[in-house]
Amino acid sequence: MTTLMMILGVVIFAVGLLFSIAWHELGHLSTAKLFGIRVPQYMVGFGPTVFSRKKGETEYGVKAIPLGGYIRMIGMFPPGADGRIESRSTSPFRSMVEDARAAAFEELQPGDETRLFYTRKPWKRVIVMFAGPFMNLILAIGLFLTVLMGFGVTQQTNVVSSVSSCVIQASAHRDSCKASDPQSPAKAAGLQPKDKIVSFNGVATDEWNALSDEIRKSAGDTVPIVVQRDGQQQTLTAKIATNQVPKKDASGQITDGYVNAGFLGFTAATGVVRQDFGSSVTWMSDRVGDAVDSIIALPAKIPALWDAAFGDGPREQDSPMGVVGAARVGGEIFTMDIPATQQLAMALMLVAGFNLSLFLFNMLPLLPLDGGHIAGALWEALRRNLAKVFRRPDPGPFDVAKLMPVAYVVAGVFVCFTILVLIADVVNPVKIS
Repeated sequence: MTTLMMILGVVIFAVGLLFSIAWHELGHLSTAKLFGIRVPQYMVGFGPTVFSRKKGETEYGVKAIPLGGYIRMIGMFPPGADGRIESRSTSPFRSMVEDARAAAFEELQPGDETRLFYTRKPWKRVIVMFAGPFMNLILAIGLFLTVLMGFGVTQQTNVVSSVSSCVIQASAHRDSCKASDPQSPAKAAGLQPKDKIVSFNGVATDEWNALSDEIRKSAGDTVPIVVQRDGQQQTLTAKIATNQVPKKDASGQITDGYVNAGFLGFTAATGVVRQDFGSSVTWMSDRVGDAVDSIIALPAKIPALWDAAFGDGPREQDSPMGVVGAARVGGEIFTMDIPATQQLAMALMLVAGFNLSLFLFNMLPLLPLDGGHIAGALWEALRRNLAKVFRRPDPGPFDVAKLMPVAYVVAGVFVCFTILVLIADVVNPVKIS
């Protein structure tokens, strides 16, 4: 049964992955057709074609390797300075440029002169290239909102799980009390497991972070605490101690380090809580910030990733993870001893996170990513507008093909990184349980 559920999780993630890729390319396809650019191919995957069908002027199909997708647009790059589409050079770098330029004019047909990508105004090209990542962002937002507002997320609540017997500094890293440890305020006040804290020091709240903040800023104060116990409300009184507790960031998440703050002395129970729209937006903005930080930190994580793949180093929980690793996590989710609704919610979160990463990654201003083409179109617009201001001749289209040697280097780095992550995902995978 466990193996079957593991396979089910992998299949669900694979379907989500393929849909995400197809959805991304649909953004490029729809906007390209909107602006009259001819698109001979729309493909999900790479390698040999498994299935295809031509409808109108576009061939739609699925290829064997589901690690990406593409649409083929006519005239991605302008002709060379001599106006010729094809030429050859003994320079390997020049050949890269010319090969890319020649590929941009494959399947050129009579009448396509007015339907070339590079002939469209820069703002139209920006829309076409941005539409793909934007579709991933829309899908991520939709899935996040579905989970946050529909299923709910597991978080700490205002219900008491356990009461500490004494006051222990967080940096002590121990659970047992010593004779010299003072009694905790929660114990002295008579707080009990399963009590639900309704208000603290006159502030009514049903949200854990707000309650935690109130406790932390009440060090040394004697405060009333209203709890709901066995269906009835009771008022307890506690003198809040000052203790060393873990730091929290702006979003309420525990972070590295400690601070001296108010301490009541109980462990909050966790539960599945549906979020309102405002809380969902805040949660998603925090995740975007986390994702941006992760992309910036990628180079610094490569040594540890290498050690995890080829050495005896541990695989960190925040280690970069590829498609294979994500599929494995997707399978592991469905083997966890949690309700089926939460299994589905976690799987949707995984696909949503994948789409958010696709959006941010593709927006990097590097060829061959979408962001590289966007940067090229914006640079062209800037050059042409400056030429108008200074009454200079129109410089013409910016030749993005000249950056292809850089694109090959970037692509080579991405391929090497992908292989390293793949090896790590196989020999030392990230585990969530």
